[in-house]
Amino acid sequence: MYEMDMKRLESDMKNNVAAALEEDIGSGDVTSELVPGDCIGKAVITAKEKAVVCGADWVNEVFCQIDPEVKVVWYVTDGDHVDVGQELCHISGNAKSILTGERTALNYLQTLSGTATRSHFFSKLIEGTASKLLDTRKTLPGLRLAQKYAVYCGGCYSHRMGLYDAFLIKENHISACGGIAKAIEQAKRLVPARPIEVEVEDLKEFQQALEARPDIIMLDNFSVENIRTAVKLAARGVALEASGGVTETTLIDIARTGVDYISLGTLTKDLKAIDLSMRLSM
Repeated sequence: MYEMDMKRLESDMKNNVAAALEEDIGSGDVTSELVPGDCIGKAVITAKEKAVVCGADWVNEVFCQIDPEVKVVWYVTDGDHVDVGQELCHISGNAKSILTGERTALNYLQTLSGTATRSHFFSKLIEGTASKLLDTRKTLPGLRLAQKYAVYCGGCYSHRMGLYDAFLIKENHISACGGIAKAIEQAKRLVPARPIEVEVEDLKEFQQALEARPDIIMLDNFSVENIRTAVKLAARGVALEASGGVTETTLIDIARTGVDYISLGTLTKDLKAIDLSMRLSM
């Protein structure tokens, strides 16, 4: 599992926010020019539905880049559960600056809170089992680190970050390399320090992978019965990950097989943005 690099996350956040503001503001916020330049305002962000909050630092960074004099005071922290009508933060400062940053700030907070909330929902489904839920690389382009952080805030875990930090040998790699054993052998020789995971599609391939000793074997679209068989065959050897076709209704049965990990693309790609509102007063 990938461990979050907080320094890299902070750097990535600053770059993301700068790009998002450039995208939104462009040559200038013409509508906010209607507001007198010396007008001071106060705004509050309120939850309009239950959620797990994530994205406070992104909101802070939005207003810091627009106007460092704008102050954001939070009454919740990332990972907190909030109810309908709960105030998340108060924002004070130049009204034009607040209005200019409103949409970008809310976009981050709604999207990341949506990811955290969905992750929490799935993590609760397997509470009490030994399985851990993993995200995938099916993230919003440009927001991979942010969404993986949100997954963590929701109680799940992160798979590899990208193509560079672990081997994930799939069907096409196996075909090109001439077989499961050859692919794993070549990976061990190429970069010995990298974790090696191989995807298998049936119990025959699973046995081949087991003999080649990767770090993790991914059971792709296995039935619950076959996952249970694989767990017994693996004993305490390599770790096992179930993936593909996992739904709300099948998740708990899969977790009860004793499989180590279950990966879910839905944590990051099927999110629903949380409904939040920002109201400004003078």
